[in-house]
Amino acid sequence: MSQQKSTGNSARRVLVASLIGTTIEFFDFYIYATAAVLVFPKLFFPAGDPASATLASLATFALAFFARPLGAALFGHFGDRKGRKATLVAALMTMGPSTVAIGLLPTYQSIGIIAPLLLALFRFGQGLGLGGEWGGAVLLATENAPEGKKAWYGMFPQLGAPIGLLISTATFLILSKTLTDQQFFSYGWRIPFIASAILVFVGLYVRLKITETPDFLKVIEKNERVKVPIVNIFVNHTKVLILGTLVTITTFLLFYLITVFTLDWGTKTLHYSRTSFLIGQMIAYVFFALAIPLSAVLADKYGRNKILTIATVGIFIFGLLFAPLFSTGSWGITVIFLVVGMFLMGMTYGPLGTALAEIFPASVRYTGASLSFTLAGILGASLTPAVAIALATKYGLPYVGYYLCAAAAITFLALLAAKPAMKENMEKV
Repeated sequence: MSQQKSTGNSARRVLVASLIGTTIEFFDFYIYATAAVLVFPKLFFPAGDPASATLASLATFALAFFARPLGAALFGHFGDRKGRKATLVAALMTMGPSTVAIGLLPTYQSIGIIAPLLLALFRFGQGLGLGGEWGGAVLLATENAPEGKKAWYGMFPQLGAPIGLLISTATFLILSKTLTDQQFFSYGWRIPFIASAILVFVGLYVRLKITETPDFLKVIEKNERVKVPIVNIFVNHTKVLILGTLVTITTFLLFYLITVFTLDWGTKTLHYSRTSFLIGQMIAYVFFALAIPLSAVLADKYGRNKILTIATVGIFIFGLLFAPLFSTGSWGITVIFLVVGMFLMGMTYGPLGTALAEIFPASVRYTGASLSFTLAGILGASLTPAVAIALATKYGLPYVGYYLCAAAAITFLALLAAKPAMKENMEKV
């Protein structure tokens, strides 16, 4: 607590600043994911085969994941060179305007091919901002954490994911219930994108109140700042970067299967109504949120690696049950399926930020943790909805489950390989 006092950061200020920023960022990111399935195929791509339009829309969804490593490298450089606070503000101001711009875009019918090109450009801006946001928020929390509570502090920025997800899904649900389809597709879908500007101003205000983290101040004091952090990562921390990336891929893949793929498959193939399926997902998101603090408490008590390993084994088993649970046609069983998937997601997501931050030295921690997280996004999330739709269409739902099992097996092996490094770093903190 003396560290917090010396930097002027109270525990409440740190946790609110780390939570509110990621909530805003993930809200912005998730409203795009929902719109990519429900809205963009009809409004931003030429009329024709609906499946082709959906795949084209999901391709713009994937674009952000390729932008995120660039954001991680860019913001990570300044986060490790100039400080966490200023970089976090810059990341927020990159993603926010990109989201508002999407809400103001004319459709394909109005400006033709320029519409999907601009959509892709602003989606790239979303990815760039989020690439710098997540790592900085995790470091803001963990580098201000008292001894023995690093995972607990580190889970607050992780909580931004389910909260942002709940708000975004609730927004689309309310719009779906209060507007006709014509009104929704005419202007309703734009409301959450434009309204995110209000959230950005709130987040900006909170973050401008914080001061620099103790760990970064020590880096300055010891003159340990690295000239080009990304080069240092690839030259001196290659193994850790690869392991951190592989440890994270299953988290991403599970999340986007349960959110984007199930929404598409559930409404179009299983013929659930959009409203009822969104309600089912919202119920599941509550369990996602509950699992995050639970996993953090367990991670502080038993270790990050052990909890992540147990969660990964659970995800592998869930992959084997994916098709039997999701193809019954029973609404109740479908909700249970979504709840189990999101609970497992929370168990692996909660300690993940702390685990990635701990395996890199403070001088390159912003860059290293951000790169691991965002590279995993490319491997585990960018093409996941499109790949899952292709697998389910051509081979059937069981192969979507096998896809998840394969990722879980890779993560399990990476956790075994990373165990010595994670233990060593835990002993140092």
